[in-house]
Amino acid sequence: MNASHVPVMLPEVMAALSPRAGGRYVDGTLGLGGHSRALLDAAGSNGHVIGLDRDIEMLRRAEAHLREYGDSFIAVRARLSYLADVVRGLELAPVDGILMDLGICSAQLDDPERGLSFQHEDAPLDMRLDRDHGESVAELLDRIELDELTGILRDGEVTQPRRTARALLSRRPLRTVGDLRESLRGIPAPRRKHHPATLVFQALRMAVNDEMNELETALEAALDVLAPGGRLAVLSYHSGEDRRVKQFLAREARGCICPPALPMCGCGKRERLRVLKVDQAPEAEEIAHNPRARSARLRVGERL
Repeated sequence: MNASHVPVMLPEVMAALSPRAGGRYVDGTLGLGGHSRALLDAAGSNGHVIGLDRDIEMLRRAEAHLREYGDSFIAVRARLSYLADVVRGLELAPVDGILMDLGICSAQLDDPERGLSFQHEDAPLDMRLDRDHGESVAELLDRIELDELTGILRDGEVTQPRRTARALLSRRPLRTVGDLRESLRGIPAPRRKHHPATLVFQALRMAVNDEMNELETALEAALDVLAPGGRLAVLSYHSGEDRRVKQFLAREARGCICPPALPMCGCGKRERLRVLKVDQAPEAEEIAHNPRARSARLRVGERL
């Protein structure tokens, strides 16, 4: 495993999924395979771990790192939203556990050609996780109008989204990370510990990769292929993502959504899971060794 790649909240994730020998598990966001390796070790030679990633470079590197596990590990190039289709296509449904780590792999952040980090000023303004499909951030900013960009930044919880959107559009065309950073000069920085450009970069990355819609579809898909007693663990790094996960788990744990005044249930909706972990954060020691883990939050549900 790459020394720079540290799986986030690994002990907590393993405790949450509680993998067993011979079990079937899905790592919905494979990266370099750190979580998958731990799942493979727990599942043993009779178990299976399916690793999904839309990034072909990460997929190939993970396959190389996990080659020793042979047929127990199955790497598939697919978006997170195709999770159920992949599992059924491999005839491995139902599965005993699903992990969704919604963060960006350190190897992706550190690659200057991707433009995912504001540290590489000469990097192209791309930010796509799958560089074979879709539009880059540069292309998005070339064609977008003020209201749409304001909405993207607002959804990304950028402070002063309209003012920030005007600043970005006034400097078009933006071709490099440095161009984007320069366009943000003069925008008051929020009172946060991280760099003021972080939320803008994050909002644009989430937009070009359609990450919120991917998450919504994937959460529904996960419950469709989880066995009774199977666990769903989600690591999120953005309050918008975490809120979606929280709402989904609460909704599926609640069941009936009829107004309380109705004498009997008319919706027919039943509980599909119970919530096990609520907003668990990494330990201070982990954050000290891996600062990129500081915003991680773990939520876990169990299929009924």
